[in-house]
Amino acid sequence: MAIRIESIRIENGSQMRLSSFADYAVVMMAAAARHAPATKLSATMLSAETGVPLPTAQKLMGRLASAGLLASSRGAAGGFELARAADKISLADIVEAVEGPIALTSCVDDLRHDCALEQACKVKPHWGVVNEAVRGAFSAVSLASLASFPREGGGPAAPTELGSRLRGNTGVFA
Repeated sequence: MAIRIESIRIENGSQMRLSSFADYAVVMMAAAARHAPATKLSATMLSAETGVPLPTAQKLMGRLASAGLLASSRGAAGGFELARAADKISLADIVEAVEGPIALTSCVDDLRHDCALEQACKVKPHWGVVNEAVRGAFSAVSLASLASFPREGGGPAAPTELGSRLRGNTGVFA
């Protein structure tokens, strides 16, 4: 049983997970970041690269563009590209672009009053701090780090390792 809490889910009370929609947005943005800057991308191309179903890829690219994470251009040479450098886009930016603000509980939103425990809850004053800590953790993860290939020992590749993986001048990674 999954309880949907904004863009994060609690699975069987033991794991926090992003929604599939947010997960797919991260996967697609990481794929886009692995292309050379200014490379024109399409939903079809990123769908084929990532395995995200084309209708979902199209919807995500529209939302990501509306949020200012992707820039779009029309015409024969049109397509999508990152609106800013991958190291200037965070995991929080991506999740919030497709799901809205990161909120672990409904009580962090002062406009919502749908919790049955709200009046007597002694924990409510602390959820804002917890929520900001989670958002801070998401903000600390850059798209550039998500797009890098892991080193053999684990962890993201260093920028010099990442650059050396470019294949020719095609703008895609080996």
